[in-house]
Amino acid sequence: RIDRLLCYLRFVKTRSQAHQLVNDGHIRCSGARVTRVSHEVSSGDVLTIPLGKQVRIAEILVLPDRRGPPAEAQACYRLLDP
Repeated sequence: RIDRLLCYLRFVKTRSQAHQLVNDGHIRCSGARVTRVSHEVSSGDVLTIPLGKQVRIAEILVLPDRRGPPAEAQACYRLLDP
């Protein structure tokens, strides 16, 4: 689920914030707009996530099992934007 993934990877603080981003149509997965919070994500997918005034583009390397410390979360993805 993309809402859980956004929370586990610490792009948002809560799943309700992730729900809001998805429901507003701001999240893209491999170039396609995500319209459901239950959208399945796999490793290798590229997420486009607007955060404040920035847009983060991240490739998912590994799907995390839990919301762990920030260093553990950052090891699960690679930022593609400069």
